[in-house]
Amino acid sequence: MREGGKGFVVWLTGLSGAGKSTIARLLQAELAARSRKAEVLDGDEVRTHLSKGLGFSREDRDTNIRRIGFVAGLLARNGAVAITAAISPYREVRDELRAKTANFVEVYVRCSLGELVRRDVKGLYRKALAGEIANFTGVSDPYEEPLRPDVVVDTQHETAAESVQVILRHLEERLLLAAAFRDTLVDGFELEAALEGALRLPRLEVDRRTAADVFMIGSGALAPLTGFLGERDYRSVVSTGRLESGAALGLPVVLRVDGEEAAFFRHRGAVALFHGDRPVGILHVAESFAAPPEAEAHHVYGTDDRAHPGVAALLRSGTHALAGSVTAFAPPPGTLGPYDLTPRQVREARAARGWRTMVGFQTRNPVHRAHEYLQKVALETVDGLLLHPLIGETKGDDIPAETRLRCYEELLRGYFPAERTLLATNPAWMRYAGPREAVFHAVVRRNYGCTHFIVGRDHAGVGSYYDTYAAHRVFDDYTTDELGIEILKFEHAFWCRACQNMASTRTCPHGPEERATLSGTRVRELLAAGEPLPAEFTRPEVAEVLRAAAEMEGAA
Repeated sequence: MREGGKGFVVWLTGLSGAGKSTIARLLQAELAARSRKAEVLDGDEVRTHLSKGLGFSREDRDTNIRRIGFVAGLLARNGAVAITAAISPYREVRDELRAKTANFVEVYVRCSLGELVRRDVKGLYRKALAGEIANFTGVSDPYEEPLRPDVVVDTQHETAAESVQVILRHLEERLLLAAAFRDTLVDGFELEAALEGALRLPRLEVDRRTAADVFMIGSGALAPLTGFLGERDYRSVVSTGRLESGAALGLPVVLRVDGEEAAFFRHRGAVALFHGDRPVGILHVAESFAAPPEAEAHHVYGTDDRAHPGVAALLRSGTHALAGSVTAFAPPPGTLGPYDLTPRQVREARAARGWRTMVGFQTRNPVHRAHEYLQKVALETVDGLLLHPLIGETKGDDIPAETRLRCYEELLRGYFPAERTLLATNPAWMRYAGPREAVFHAVVRRNYGCTHFIVGRDHAGVGSYYDTYAAHRVFDDYTTDELGIEILKFEHAFWCRACQNMASTRTCPHGPEERATLSGTRVRELLAAGEPLPAEFTRPEVAEVLRAAAEMEGAA
């Protein structure tokens, strides 16, 4: 079996409240970002299902742990990853499982009793210390610390995210997990020195799209990429949608320059990338190569029509590419409120909320009733929703990001349960590449910690360049395991006047004449004319935000 593809068990042991479940969920998300699907076997959930009826005697506890160990070992034996989060208080049965299970990683999640009592919002430790709860591990029943754990994390003095990084490093050292890209965003105290150093390097001006790519590479949003594609990977992605290694990407991520710039910078080593008067990162140049935009347009967009906004942008760019690893500089504090979250911050937010599953929703438009319908259908089976609007460069007639974010705030405030939603921005720029971009968006959302991703009938499409549901069919070429995310394919949704409800062709028996739909073009026409948007299209609060923005734009 190839390195980094072995099955293994991460056995988290420690007292109740030490943080095992939180670490397990965050570790699961980090593994998903590396295309390794992991199952979490939580002690409380196992007792509800696999070990229902068992009590808390030593014999019953050992039986419960052996059952968890059997399932975990079975998963690992078949190449999967199992993460257990159970107290497992007795050393003997843990050692027994270690002896039986290949690639067993025992992680001691350490935390002092005093800290656990302080954290205990339910008061269980206080009741146990007062003698009100019998057989409570760590108080009235023993907890036997591991003598030789593979990893020790101390949640009294480190965050769950820091603990997960310790575990990941151990897995890499054991060759159970392929060494992966780590965030290269330079921030904090190091940023000022890095910015000064960049001023001494050869300077290359980049546009807004390239600056966004630099940030996404550095933040891990484009993992496994650590830089701009080299020639072999570029040609592979253009022709197949995959890196040369076979990893899915969908779209090429290249730094385009003209021929003279390619010749000038190819032997310069480190190059400072400037957008405006500020460096956004450093490219460590490894190679330059010819990258004819016409060939890329043919394979990626399926057209060379200059009326296509993605093709037009591509044909305006350079004919060559510079390749190499990237060091990205954290941008100045965002201007869009608390929503500029990096992939790691989103994964940590998911773990803090206790979401086992999270569905991502891509949008470059204000969310309308059809979008809301798809999101809520998904939330019937998924723990949390990441509403993840793209705020990078889009077509000139698209509604500005600031207005769209105000629409999302209104929608989430009034029509979604707050504990099950997270709004964060996606800094990518829009390619309008249809099926190929659907794959790209799925990979990005995987890196942000999503376990599921919604794909509609015309995902990332524009005009009539892509067949209806082509964005669904493209995923027939990818397995869930290799993508690291499950694709939820949704039919076109609409308001049915006869049903008086949102529906799709799968659920509505009525004909097209009963379906109320509005195109983006028609929405812009109504707004420009100062006419109200119908309630069948969007919520009144969202309509008011759009109306006010259109009025202000008209006055300007």
